[in-house]
Amino acid sequence: MAKKIGFLSFGHWTPSPHSHTQSGQDALLQSIDLSVAAEELGVDGAYFRIHHFARQLASPFPLLAAVGARTRSIEIGTGVIDMRYENPMYFAEDAGAADLIAQGRLQLGISRGSPSRSSTASRTSATSPARGDLGGYGPQAH
Repeated sequence: MAKKIGFLSFGHWTPSPHSHTQSGQDALLQSIDLSVAAEELGVDGAYFRIHHFARQLASPFPLLAAVGARTRSIEIGTGVIDMRYENPMYFAEDAGAADLIAQGRLQLGISRGSPSRSSTASRTSATSPARGDLGGYGPQAH
């Protein structure tokens, strides 16, 4: 079996004058360019870590769809996505659409999550119901 190599991008950005990635837009566009260049060099995979509530990549599927549209052979995917912060139906639909655009090259890493200091953030996230019932999903269910 041949060895494969890929990269994992954290997508950090900061509005510092010393940063080459000053905004979320910079992080997204640079991620697309990095993926295209990696494919041209023969890299086998482009993966992106997702982290909500921070200056990092947070919405994977528009990025993965754009990378899928701009590349032809590189496998694309995510690091582990904590499903406590995701709506499973929208997640599946968005992943399916991105995979169609990428012609079947999408690979996802998912997790039910673990206790952490960011666990309370899901109570105010856009995908959470206002009164704490997450329908079996989220930190309250564990």
